[in-house]
Amino acid sequence: MRSIWAGAISFGLVVIPVKLYAATEQRDITFRQVHRKDGARIQFRRVCTLDGEEVPYSDIAKGYELPTGDMVVLTDEDLADLPLVTAHRIEVLHFAPAAQVEAIYSNKSYYTEPDQAGVRAYALFRDALEASGKVAVAKVALRQREALAALRVREGVITLETLLWPDEVRKPDFAFLDEDIEVRSQELKMAASLIDTMTEDFEPDEYHDSYREALEAVVQAKVEGNDIVRPSGLDLPEAKKQPADLTEILRASVAAAKGGRGTSDEDDKDDKDDKDDSKSGAKAKPRRKASA
Repeated sequence: MRSIWAGAISFGLVVIPVKLYAATEQRDITFRQVHRKDGARIQFRRVCTLDGEEVPYSDIAKGYELPTGDMVVLTDEDLADLPLVTAHRIEVLHFAPAAQVEAIYSNKSYYTEPDQAGVRAYALFRDALEASGKVAVAKVALRQREALAALRVREGVITLETLLWPDEVRKPDFAFLDEDIEVRSQELKMAASLIDTMTEDFEPDEYHDSYREALEAVVQAKVEGNDIVRPSGLDLPEAKKQPADLTEILRASVAAAKGGRGTSDEDDKDDKDDKDDSKSGAKAKPRRKASA
C-alpha cells in the first residue's frame, strides 16, 4: 500500500508519528464513454463559456458563484492563507462512547502505521484505547480540508475514520413521524421472535457482489464471442480473433513485437556484443556476411 499522508497523532503531550493508508477500495467495473457507432472514446474538454476557447488546466481557478450570478474567484494564495492547524497532526479532542459516534457520520476509513521511533507509544495508545471501549474524537486535515474524525482499533491497527460535520447530515423530515401509529404488543413480540430466529454472526467473507460478477461474465462472454469493436486509427496488431485469456493476449503481443523487428536472435546478440565492446573501449568486430 502507498501512504497518502504523513503526520502525527497528538494525544495530550504524547506525539506519535504515523502514516495514513486508505483502508478501503471500490471494486467495480469501470466503463468509458464511447461513440455507439464506432466505439471511439469520447473526449471532454474544458471550454470557456464566454469565448468558446479551450482552457488549459493551469489557467483554471476555483470560483464561488453568488446568487446574483457574479463570481468570486479564489487564487492559490487565498487558499494558502487559510488556517489549517491540523495540517500534519491528528489532534485528539476527547474520548466518547463508541455507540455515540453513529454510523451515519462515517465518511472514509484509513489505517495508521507508526514510524519506527513511535512504535512503543503507538502500541500503548492502541491498547489503552481498545481497553476503554471508547473512540477518540479528533480533527485532521486531508487534501487541504479539515475533517472531524474518530480513532478506533481494528485487528491491532488504529484506524482513522473521517466523519461528516453535523450540518452535513440531513434531518429526517417525513410525514409519518407525526402520525400516531399503533403497534400491538403481540405483533412486537412476533417481530422480536423473528429477529432472534434470524440472528447470526456477521461474516463479511460470506458475501459477494453478485451484480459485479454477472457484469464481468457479460463482458467476458462478448470477448470470447469476438463481439468487440476496434476504432479506426487504433494502432494494434491485427488478429483474426481476440484471445479471451490475458496470458494469450500478452503472448500474442510479444510475438507481434518480435515479428515487427525483423531481426534474428543472432543479430540481437551481435548488437549486444557491439554495445559491450564500445563500452569497454574495444574495437567492434566486423559482422560476418552471410555465405551465398
